[in-house]
Amino acid sequence: MFAIFNIIAPIFALMAFGYGAVRFRLFPADGIKSLIAFVNNFATPCLLFHSLLTSDLRTAFNLAIIGPFYLGALVCFVAGILIAIRFFGNTPGVAVSVGFSGTFSNTVLVGLPIMARAYGPESLPVTLSIIGLHGAILLTSAMVTMELVRRDGQPLGKTLLVAARRVLSNPLIWGIIAGMIGYFSGLQLIEPVEAFFVMMSAAVVPAALFGIGGALNEYKLSENWKQALVASVIKLILHPALAYIMMIWILHVPMEIARYGILLSAMPAGVNVYVFATYYNRGASVAANTVLIATIASAVTVSAWLFILGL
Repeated sequence: MFAIFNIIAPIFALMAFGYGAVRFRLFPADGIKSLIAFVNNFATPCLLFHSLLTSDLRTAFNLAIIGPFYLGALVCFVAGILIAIRFFGNTPGVAVSVGFSGTFSNTVLVGLPIMARAYGPESLPVTLSIIGLHGAILLTSAMVTMELVRRDGQPLGKTLLVAARRVLSNPLIWGIIAGMIGYFSGLQLIEPVEAFFVMMSAAVVPAALFGIGGALNEYKLSENWKQALVASVIKLILHPALAYIMMIWILHVPMEIARYGILLSAMPAGVNVYVFATYYNRGASVAANTVLIATIASAVTVSAWLFILGL
């Protein structure tokens, strides 16, 4: 247990540091958005590029890990929608937003730091292979579902085009594509360039954790906290449990590899669930509460999953 504490404590201490800095006006709230933009648009793409360039892609893209991760996520998406309609009486459009809140993981700002801290650099190739498909699969699925159920929806073809543009305009995708091109072309970085990417990669963890901690100041508990709590349970417990069952019990993936996908599936809801909800004007308060509740609760649930996975 002390080993788990040593892994988790610095992660959430950095998040608490960011929260406190903004809460007590030691760091400007407006600067958090810029800091997160730096992580998502510059530092993480450099990390993706460098990691894929220097990794063994034959082991990185493991369908026995990627498949259960996304199948579990889609099951959670459907479960969240059905629960939101059946037990909370939501309209289909709001239910889709609630379901998405329990599906989309914070793989970059929280996931990458925890994976690197828990399992070291050897976990990054598999982790990054999942992150590379994250928005393409889950965001597109949510957008298409939303357009199919809401009455004021756009034509499906237009929705698919918008989703494709969102995915292709994502700098994370650019980093992955560049890394794969460099890997298969045998690109070798000279020392100054290598040092640049190493330094940019090193900026991801502290900046991401400080940023997500500061961003939590934007989210306040509302009357929809019960729905958010259910969405958080789906995200933090059901998703990794499904991934565990499929990887370990069904596919018999070795634990030392399967734990990468299982732990990543246990990450809290990402800020994109709130962006998605506000974009469609459906369930924004539930999404905001889910980000807040799941992020705080993940300090306990991630520790529990680390214990289950044997670190």
